[in-house]
Amino acid sequence: MRILFVGNSFTARNNLPGLLKGLAGARGIEVESTLIQAGGASLRQHLNAGKALAAIAAGGYDVVVLQEQSTLPVKSPERFRESARDFDAAIKAAGARTALYLTWARRNAPEAQAALTSAYGGAAAELGATLIPVGMVWERFLETHDEPVLHDKDNSHPALAGSYLAACVFLIALLAEDPVGIDVPVKGLDADTAALLQQAAWEICEGPVS
Repeated sequence: MRILFVGNSFTARNNLPGLLKGLAGARGIEVESTLIQAGGASLRQHLNAGKALAAIAAGGYDVVVLQEQSTLPVKSPERFRESARDFDAAIKAAGARTALYLTWARRNAPEAQAALTSAYGGAAAELGATLIPVGMVWERFLETHDEPVLHDKDNSHPALAGSYLAACVFLIALLAEDPVGIDVPVKGLDADTAALLQQAAWEICEGPVS
């Protein structure tokens, strides 16, 4: 599967595409990915810059994953929806499908998750896009676990455990594969923690969504 990721440091930090590639490879799926990102960038900035649209138009991708600036869907959900629509039109014209990377609330503002979930969920329903519900899984995980810490020290970016949990959700939502039992070492993440995150992602994604 060829995937184009369009986003910012929430996608780039800890090499989320690489983590997904490792998990997918263990399930016999070869993932090739390209990442177009800029620190703090919004989808509208990516549209205006043109690089992502050029990559989409060049073709060859199966899926394009869109990740909005972390707080914009809360502050301006309509602006997010407009950008997603514009990207989706280009993605469909190129014969690919759209996936929306639903991100998480900041550690000190967990109440923002509901707005993020609503904005991304609404856009996915409107566009017929695949929703990758990472923020929802983080929210459920944090209700019952203090460790491992998912947020980095800035309370915004993902720690390695957070990115690994995100990669597990991508494997389930995008590739329809179960991460449980995958034994691919990740530098900086012990095997027990990886196993906990795999199991949590699978149980939360497969269970009833609240």
